[in-house]
Amino acid sequence: MTDRVAIVTGAGSGIGQAASLNLLKAGWTVVLVGRRKDALEETASMATGGTTLIVPTDVTDPAQVDALFARTKDTYGRLDVLFNNAGGNVPTTNFGDFTFEMWRKVCAVNLDAMFLCANAAFRAMRDQTPQGGRIINNGSISAHNPRPGSVAYTSTKHAITGLTKSIALDGRQYDICCGQIDIGNAATPMTARSTNGQLQPNGQMAVEARMEADHVGQQVAFMAGLPLESNVQFVTIMATKMPWIGRG
Repeated sequence: MTDRVAIVTGAGSGIGQAASLNLLKAGWTVVLVGRRKDALEETASMATGGTTLIVPTDVTDPAQVDALFARTKDTYGRLDVLFNNAGGNVPTTNFGDFTFEMWRKVCAVNLDAMFLCANAAFRAMRDQTPQGGRIINNGSISAHNPRPGSVAYTSTKHAITGLTKSIALDGRQYDICCGQIDIGNAATPMTARSTNGQLQPNGQMAVEARMEADHVGQQVAFMAGLPLESNVQFVTIMATKMPWIGRG
């Protein structure tokens, strides 16, 4: 695996950090991407194998995304996997009070940036020799069912499903695989509020179960390590007792 190169966006914390550490443990070279250099350095310091390259990047900026993929190519000559992970949200807000500014903030990182990174990875994988590679998009269980007051997040995660299917279809002729991991309540800063209660569809607040982020990282590493003749198209991983089945 020492010659396999992966890019992980949002690698400075949470799911991105867990995925990066699992890939590194398996001997991958991992390009760590995020806005904060110090957070990426922390991830690199936790590695137990592999090789890291830290590239601070705002993935909502097309020029910075282009520079990221150009540097990866210049440094390693190829790209085998993109874990398209970076994402964000705004506070829970009823649809009637949701503003266009809030909508655009979420769409910029959860959809536009996901497109930019996947698009650049696709071209890199298509044009390299040997041809091919794998793109793993971070969806969410919100790609299936919404939470109250989450119109932008839910809409973008539904859109990621369409993005995944389109990349998988268009990539077949180039040996480019694309799959999606839908994650529920991993123990990360983004879900910390769950420990104090989460708004439920019936209007009540309830504490929700969470799982270790490392469990998600293990699944990403498994998907990344498959030969290109096989693909995990969609997978859902969540805390067993999380209220998703039957939500609403």
